[in-house]
Amino acid sequence: MKRVVVLGSTGSIGKQALEVCRLRGYEVVGLAAGKNLEALSRQIALWKPHLVAAEESLHAELKARFPGLRLATAEEVAALEAEVAVAAIPGLAGLAPTRMAVRTGKRVALANKEAMVAAGPLLWQEAEAHGAEILPVDSEHSALFQALLGERREDVAELILTASGGPFLREPEDLAQVTPEMALRHPRWRMGPKVTVDSATLFNKGLEVLEAKELFRFPLERVKVLIHPQAYVHGLVRFVDGSLKAQLGPTDMRLFIQYALTYPERAETPLKDLPIPGVLEFLEPDLKRFPALAVAYEAGRRGGLAQVAVSAADEVAVEAFLQGKIPFPRIPEILARVLEATPAEPLTWESLFAVDAWAREEAKRWA
Repeated sequence: MKRVVVLGSTGSIGKQALEVCRLRGYEVVGLAAGKNLEALSRQIALWKPHLVAAEESLHAELKARFPGLRLATAEEVAALEAEVAVAAIPGLAGLAPTRMAVRTGKRVALANKEAMVAAGPLLWQEAEAHGAEILPVDSEHSALFQALLGERREDVAELILTASGGPFLREPEDLAQVTPEMALRHPRWRMGPKVTVDSATLFNKGLEVLEAKELFRFPLERVKVLIHPQAYVHGLVRFVDGSLKAQLGPTDMRLFIQYALTYPERAETPLKDLPIPGVLEFLEPDLKRFPALAVAYEAGRRGGLAQVAVSAADEVAVEAFLQGKIPFPRIPEILARVLEATPAEPLTWESLFAVDAWAREEAKRWA
């Protein structure tokens, strides 16, 4: 029986990962969560994990509900003996447990894009030293991973990520009039506020470009974006002879989570007979309308700490927008200003966290 630890178990990806574990009959030996007491309690009662990590404010109540419960840090949960760790703690908070899962030689089903954006080269060094695997869970990166299987790297011309275009693909003409309420009305998906706003600015796709660059270790100029409003084609690989290979299917994260857990095998799901859209559109992104995507590319060209800085600055800028402190177009302006001031220093585990803290303060200054 495959043993799994789920880091970020009460978030959307974590919950769906546990559903996949239930369908596949896997043993969940560890859970790491935040402060959602009721969701975590239900998971503990169902899975009876060996170790649980949660915010310290929940410890007393968890001990009262589950007297024999062993509480630990997220890193200790990540270090448990298991075949797979689902890494779904968002932001740099998820980096340390993700690193621990890699250092203990597990397969890491990676759903935390910030970890790869900020520390991709460092994580690959750890993976190669400890025999770990890193497999993507994001639908776009899973699509590219699947399309690249069996292909020679030298035959690949470019990797193509698709983006739905978010709520402001065509209107309003003046994005300065966008309110937080408008930005949070995504036409296709319900997501957390930060990811939803990032989808509206296309910075989320910029982060995915940086993740693809680090995850697949291809040059940035060979990672492209196409707007695909139907969101049925998740990623394409174009080869040097002009042919294309794509992964298509419903945008149900259980498909991509399951593939990361079962690879190289495929298991049946209830989703296999869903209808195929009759029309599929592909458009070039408008970088004047969505300058945040251009900022992400520039950060990728600079590499290293620049990617750390824009990711951290975006969290501050998005929060300022949601609080009504800045207009929508100010978000990419803040990212550009922070990027321009980012120090050109080598990427290390120490410099990574130092620049993350600096970028947040710098972004607050501009916000």
